[in-house]
Amino acid sequence: MKLANRIVTNLSMALFFFFFAQPAIALPEGFSLKLYAVGLPDARSLALGDHGEVYVGTRTEGKIYAVVDADKDGQADKIYTLAEGLSLPNGVAFHDGDLYAAEVSRILRFKGVGSRLDHPPEAEIIRDRLPRNAHHGWRYLRVGTDNRLYISIGVPCNVCKRDNSLFGTLIRLELDGSNLEILAKGIRNSVGFDWHPETGSLWFTDNGRDHLGDDQPADELNVLTEKGQHFGFPWCHGKALTDPGMGTPLKPCERFEPPAWEFMAHSAALGIHFYTGEMFPSQYKEQLFVALHGSWNRSSPSGYKIVTLEFKDGLPNKEAVFHEEVTRFQGKKPVRPVDFLQLPDGSLLFSDDRRGVIYRISWQ
Repeated sequence: MKLANRIVTNLSMALFFFFFAQPAIALPEGFSLKLYAVGLPDARSLALGDHGEVYVGTRTEGKIYAVVDADKDGQADKIYTLAEGLSLPNGVAFHDGDLYAAEVSRILRFKGVGSRLDHPPEAEIIRDRLPRNAHHGWRYLRVGTDNRLYISIGVPCNVCKRDNSLFGTLIRLELDGSNLEILAKGIRNSVGFDWHPETGSLWFTDNGRDHLGDDQPADELNVLTEKGQHFGFPWCHGKALTDPGMGTPLKPCERFEPPAWEFMAHSAALGIHFYTGEMFPSQYKEQLFVALHGSWNRSSPSGYKIVTLEFKDGLPNKEAVFHEEVTRFQGKKPVRPVDFLQLPDGSLLFSDDRRGVIYRISWQ
């Protein structure tokens, strides 16, 4: 791992070139979308610091960035490279002045980084010996409402069963990396979760397996209601689909935890966010924003958009398209949304790893 302190203070040239490729976007009436930051190759997970700085994880780039809107005009004007040479540092989380980052096999902590972005501290390893497999090895990381670290561990395959009990799980640890415990099993690859603002329940996405055709299995939205729940993988997918290559399930699919919602197959549901701000109209309060990153092997592409899920009595009951490109798939490479971050003013950021940018959604 190498530390870096590259600072970009003038993004005007990058913005000039980027606008030539900016997509035409359809949003609900009253909403606007503007570039918040550019020049962030493979921008993935987002986290908010104490001083309004935005931390950005990457995957193949191996870098972690900090983005600062110094003049508070709704557009970042400084980018700091905090670290580079990391192994798929997709997950980032911020708590009590410290930045946490999840690599494939370890979790790092940058103590007090928010006050020294231009000379970041050396990372300390708070947990290693996580599985080293790079396939589905990009971890999602958050600090929960109980001030503990939550992290996803994907399976190292399309569909398989491995002896290592950490594969296909959501785990929880103390902030110092101790006391690892498995919260949920039977999860193929979750790259996004959030807590319901009223019930406190943990909701997470899960990407369905490939090579069963265009329309199955569905991608999932699940809810964890108690420790130790099993969500069916690798024997069962969605609500009732038995895997044709894994033999007889441990129990009937209906007896595993079913998804609370199913998305179109291969749409790649990643980051989610329960909106709690005051900027958006009231009907969006406590509704769920979902980033559908987009298919890679479906004959008719799916995903590449943001949808909202309306919740009623604590459960999702209606899906609506929130963000979609007008010219998607017409000879252009569409936006690939990854993760969300709500700013203190109530606006909502989302990352696009294809263009290496962050967008800001606001309402007037």
